[in-house]
Amino acid sequence: MFDSKIASKLDASTRSGTRLDPWFDRYADRALGMKQSETRSLFAVANRPEVVSLAGGMPNIAGLPLDFLADMTARLIRDRGPELLQYGGGQGEEELREMIVEVMRPEGIRAHPDDITVTTGSQQALDIITQIFINPGDVIVAEAPSYVGALGVFRAYQANVVHVPLDKDGLIPEALEATLTKLANEGREVKFLYTVPNFHNPAGVSMSAERRPQIVEICERHHVLILEDNPYGMLGFNDQTMSPLQTINPDGVIYLGSFSKTFAPGYRVGWALANYAVTQRLTLANENAVLSPTKVGQLSIAEYLRTYDWMAQIKDYRAMYRERRDAMTAALDRYLPQASWNVPEGGFYTWVKVPDGIDAKDMLPRATTNLVAYVSGTAFYADGQGSDHMRLSFCYPTPERIEEGVRRLAGVIKSELETVQMFGNPER
Repeated sequence: MFDSKIASKLDASTRSGTRLDPWFDRYADRALGMKQSETRSLFAVANRPEVVSLAGGMPNIAGLPLDFLADMTARLIRDRGPELLQYGGGQGEEELREMIVEVMRPEGIRAHPDDITVTTGSQQALDIITQIFINPGDVIVAEAPSYVGALGVFRAYQANVVHVPLDKDGLIPEALEATLTKLANEGREVKFLYTVPNFHNPAGVSMSAERRPQIVEICERHHVLILEDNPYGMLGFNDQTMSPLQTINPDGVIYLGSFSKTFAPGYRVGWALANYAVTQRLTLANENAVLSPTKVGQLSIAEYLRTYDWMAQIKDYRAMYRERRDAMTAALDRYLPQASWNVPEGGFYTWVKVPDGIDAKDMLPRATTNLVAYVSGTAFYADGQGSDHMRLSFCYPTPERIEEGVRRLAGVIKSELETVQMFGNPER
């Protein structure tokens, strides 16, 4: 017998807009605009052991000194347990902020601990910065393509993202100048420029030394803040580091860093470096969101930085990722000569242009059926571009798995090309 109470509930939910979600008409506009990123939606498939995932940007942490970390953590809990397991301050623990100053020093940044806000990964820094600067409808300028996690945050706060192209030398100054001038003439104020200047995610390129002061000067002249996201800056394969934009104009740049790529993502610790006034607002936003960042994670990382040769660990990472980059490019040379790609000098990613006639997003289900995963280029644009590219990640799989993944991918692309030759491209 059909329960009359259930029927009543279904009728009520239907009246409110949907049977699946009776509270659909109560959500804020920004919640209705949220959607899962294309990278996250791949996780369930890509994590299956039979699938070679060239999709995710997971660092390979197998080389971490796990015995050292276990002993270190046990000692911290024994000696400082009541302190570690308590609430902390919204700006983050001073002893970690002091160590972050030293971590940034090899890149040329001279900072003060009071100008650093510790966050739950640099992703949370992106969120609270967008929160304090962006009203619905405000304009953010970002590279094309751009980091998918940033685009998700900007969408959630209902920003309008305007893309500026990059090339092998990073963001193009002339294009940035033209875009900012056009927006100013239209009366559209730009709140900030978002850029990943080093070993870009997803494009793999780095902003040239010549362009860096040009980009800063253009933004300073147009009174546009720069949000410089630098999770990969220490992972140059030739041990190179590049001068951050922050060193050119400290008051005009908010610099984001993270321990997720150079140490371990599970600690969820990142930071924002800004001038003192902005830092005060970031701290308030941080307190509103989480009360305080993880104190165990902060003090564990501070102890690791104090007592372990962390720079040697980073050099090990560089060598490992360079070997995997080489495996990726060798496999692309061997199996996919009809495609084109960049050869990154650091970081995690290769940006591949697929052969003409292929739609990378449309092809993805057939790739996963053939047990290989990648991320379609469409994930990295706010305006639907990118179906002619794919991001391939070489950070996590072994060199042997990378080669096998590219071999499988080449088979899928071959089938797609044969279909296009036989039936033509239905989108054209």
